[in-house]
Amino acid sequence: MSRDNCRVIIADDHRLFREGLRGLLTAQEGIEVVGVAADGEELVTLAEQTEYDVALIDIEMPKLTGTEAAEQILAKNPEAQLVALTMHNDEAYYLRMVELGVKGFLLKNSDIDEVVGAVRTVCDGGTYFSAELLDSLVDNLHDGHAQAEALLSEREREVLPLICRGLSNQEIADQLFISKRTVDNHRANILEKTGCRNTVGMVVWAIKNGLVRLE
Repeated sequence: MSRDNCRVIIADDHRLFREGLRGLLTAQEGIEVVGVAADGEELVTLAEQTEYDVALIDIEMPKLTGTEAAEQILAKNPEAQLVALTMHNDEAYYLRMVELGVKGFLLKNSDIDEVVGAVRTVCDGGTYFSAELLDSLVDNLHDGHAQAEALLSEREREVLPLICRGLSNQEIADQLFISKRTVDNHRANILEKTGCRNTVGMVVWAIKNGLVRLE
């Protein structure tokens, strides 16, 4: 269900970027910035003491990195909706964040429309991947296509690309002429077989193993 007002916290050690992003988001209808943090320790404290819907987290921060802070936040609140901000096309950074259970990734040079779109998508319970980061994953595909394909059933291989396109279970059911409960079961089976924790992880796994292609 869409929220009337999305409450956001921002964590970044560069004041100019942090305050600039706060100003840009505050100017958007339906988005409220409820707190900012200058390092990972401040972020962990802020997340514990503030009611928020989405946290935008710089990966590289002093005291605690964004990854370390995310790990602490998600250990206490597995439902926390975190979006990683990065300047890096380094696979290791965001693969670790996926393992932890973050809901999305944005490059820090993204335009404000993309940031707003990502915030609203995650606030509504979805996930968001920067297209540039997905491109980076494609450029670093592992040689696991055959093994990955064999891991899933034929129907699961039909469902997976539709999940990666962001379709809801009901939309997938309508497109494949099957029940929503069947799609629910396929999604659960894919998560179990791949060892992924959430949809973001499933997208990464599918792209890295060549089961879906970006258009």
